Amino acid sequence: MPYKEKETEKLYYSIGEVADMFDVNTSLIRFWEKEFDIIKPQKNKKGNRLFTKQDVDHFHMIFHLVKERGYTLQGAKQTLDVNKETVSENFEVIKSLQYMKEFLLELKESI
Repeated sequence: MPYKEKETEKLYYSIGEVADMFDVNTSLIRFWEKEFDIIKPQKNKKGNRLFTKQDVDHFHMIFHLVKERGYTLQGAKQTLDVNKETVSENFEVIKSLQYMKEFLLELKESI
């Protein structure tokens, strides 16, 4: 059986990498960081932002609420403040459904 390396997962992402993940400008990432207190990136000695996987997940929830569901920033803030757990659970379900959809589409293409 051939050796298979495990995929390594990054601990920290730069602001450019996060912006590329969501196909947005870095200025939007900085703006959302100021607007939403659930995003708390670490900064290195140069002052560069270092986002954790949890920060990226929070960005994904905010992106989903604002860009995909059409919430205003104030509405997204209130929703996350009142019932963050429910939003998180719903988001996890949506994420898993999207993953399954991609898998099924790849399977269909391979047939």
